Amino acid sequence: MSFTKSKFRHPKLPTNRRGFTRASYEGAISTLCAGCGHDSISAAIIQACYELELEPHKIAKMSGIGCSSKTPTYFLGKSHGFNSVHGRMPSVATGANLANKDLTYIGVSGDGDTASIGMGQFIHVIRRNLNMLYIVENNGCYGLTKGQDSATADEGSVNKKGIENPFYGLDLASLALQAGASFVGRSFSGDKNQLIPLIKAGLTHKGFAFLDVISPCVTFNNHEHSTKSYGHVRDSKDAVPLDFIAHQDEITAEYDPGSTQEVKMHDGSYIRLYKSREDYDISDPFAALTEVAKYNRQGKILTGLLHADTYKKSLHETLNTSDTPLQKLGDEDLIPDSEFLATINQSLR
Repeated sequence: MSFTKSKFRHPKLPTNRRGFTRASYEGAISTLCAGCGHDSISAAIIQACYELELEPHKIAKMSGIGCSSKTPTYFLGKSHGFNSVHGRMPSVATGANLANKDLTYIGVSGDGDTASIGMGQFIHVIRRNLNMLYIVENNGCYGLTKGQDSATADEGSVNKKGIENPFYGLDLASLALQAGASFVGRSFSGDKNQLIPLIKAGLTHKGFAFLDVISPCVTFNNHEHSTKSYGHVRDSKDAVPLDFIAHQDEITAEYDPGSTQEVKMHDGSYIRLYKSREDYDISDPFAALTEVAKYNRQGKILTGLLHADTYKKSLHETLNTSDTPLQKLGDEDLIPDSEFLATINQSLR
């Protein structure tokens, strides 16, 4: 049996200032398991893009292989999309981004797609500071192949078959910090009040924005002894509340000194963090690593915006690429004449 989403929409649905309704950012009906955390992330992406007033046809969504990599079908149905091979989404995203810098890029991956076969590509896309939002929908298991432990499964966690994981889990947020990511956040699929502002902030960040989102697998990894279950994450996470204030809105702030930190983005927007600790500066990646490690030792999960560097050069700035996207340049721009080619060759001798 197949299902299709009705195209009928009430003519008086509210629109954003670009004239788009929230439905303009939706996709096909999800075929994931009912209650899957990935669908909550898709809903958060839809809401974030609607509130940011992005034009759907100016967004490109990329993915690899896995349950998570199926999700771009379920949001932004009027956007560009490319489902690549396992672990190779960063390469495809890099090529597309270099060809057309005018699009907004969203990469969706999973803990298998990123933390195993795609680890090398993940590290290098961070290193290049590609301008994109990279979301890992992290459930600690391989949902498409019956729930085996993934590389992010915590040591000592027990899978649905009752087998204890003997290996320590990779912390993707810590890896991103160590690799030099200019924006690192972590959230929980069930916390839309934190997740939506983080997605909005990542989409407006110039450079590589990484979000590690704990997203429980309701079929294989949502039982009592799983450290990626809804119950465990709700009980063990320490959330740093935050707001995203778009640059079009009046920016006001009333708070006690030391209790809130504001981060100005490139477009004039702000992220406002309500800090639970006064000694944690998110502009310092080493402080972020220390804070994440401290919570990991306690068996807890620190969520929120962990690190942001709004001064680091993006890949296009590093390469000094053309202001006009490459795909808009004609032959007269891309093919040098013989005289200019001789000048290039001479410079290489």
